[in-house]
Amino acid sequence: MALAVAGLLLLFMSVPELGPTIRAARADGVSGVFTATQLRCVRHPGHESCVWAGDFASADGRVLRHGVELYGSDRDTLAVGRTTRAVDTGRETRVYGPDGSGEWIFTTVLALAGLAVVIAAARRMRRPRDLRQPPC
Repeated sequence: MALAVAGLLLLFMSVPELGPTIRAARADGVSGVFTATQLRCVRHPGHESCVWAGDFASADGRVLRHGVELYGSDRDTLAVGRTTRAVDTGRETRVYGPDGSGEWIFTTVLALAGLAVVIAAARRMRRPRDLRQPPC
């Protein structure tokens, strides 16, 4: 049962993100400009991971989003107030560069792993129990 729950959890985390990450891979979305306003960094032992947050404005001015992150950016990519082309693919918290993203690979692998775990758990549950009689 725990195996099935783990598989369902993996599917729950990955399946809703498949569409947006595939759109990100193709840079398919609303084109516009990202303006950097804040560098957000997380420190791990021996490693620092940074991403730029800021505002996205569509080319036609109809879409304006505040506090989104530019996927794939790092400390040296931008500076406060600098702008770069970006694409809004529908992700709630991030926008992407115009060249797309490889994020779909991890999301797809996660979904496939969840599906494999659910199938394995279902097979284990359906397998008849060994009901052999002891020898006489």
